[in-house]
Amino acid sequence: MNRKYNVFLVSDSTGETLDRIFLALKAQFENFNNSLHHFSFVRTDAQITTLLEKCNKVENPIVLYTLVESSITSFLTQETERYKIPCFGVLDYLIPKFETVLNRKANRKPSGQHILNKEYYRKIAAMQFSIEHDDGQKLETILESDIIILGISRTSKTPTTIYLANRGYKAANIPMIPNQRISEDVLKNKKKTIVGLIADPERLVDIRKNRLNTLSEEKHTSYVDLDKIKEELEESKKIFKLNNIPIIDVTRKSVEETAASIIKIHEIKNS
Repeated sequence: MNRKYNVFLVSDSTGETLDRIFLALKAQFENFNNSLHHFSFVRTDAQITTLLEKCNKVENPIVLYTLVESSITSFLTQETERYKIPCFGVLDYLIPKFETVLNRKANRKPSGQHILNKEYYRKIAAMQFSIEHDDGQKLETILESDIIILGISRTSKTPTTIYLANRGYKAANIPMIPNQRISEDVLKNKKKTIVGLIADPERLVDIRKNRLNTLSEEKHTSYVDLDKIKEELEESKKIFKLNNIPIIDVTRKSVEETAASIIKIHEIKNS
């Protein structure tokens, strides 16, 4: 029988970092049956006590935490040890090691990664830019982008653009629509990072059908016709190859993986 675990993600901030770390950890164990419990902005002993009460009400609890304040961390580790609850600190190993290497003390400041500095405001500006330049909008200023993504419908252009914006890149995307030409100013531009996205045609049929179903629209159109989609893909590939635009097949890639590939292309181009 596959035992079910109750995983408690405990953070003194938003918990976003811990979420990502747990996803990476979980991916290493097939059939890891678990329920997640989020405890964010934990900064007092009283909150730790509430957490422990929850842990003691479920089977197979496991605690993962990113806490930097020493007294809170000590209280949590002591109490989980007392109740024999597995408890792991994600930063407990790294912070002391970095203190040694850097020869300085960590400030142990909760939410330290969320300070309102220049990088933060750069990300906000990039996000605003990408939203305004989504799906071929505001083409008159599209060359202000750091990255321009091209592709036919449902090749993950928008989510990839938004993810890149969250990384601080001004990204825009332009849909490749049959019988509509993309400006030569974009296609021939040597200064900008321009990337073309493609996907398996059968996969695109399924995604487009789901899209139409969501919109309660007619499914029997050329939009979901396999042969038409193959034609769209072949035409987009021809344009990419003619203009030396790097191509990424997103069929088996997550948005994060696609974005990572684009960032690598951008870094190489600008190195």
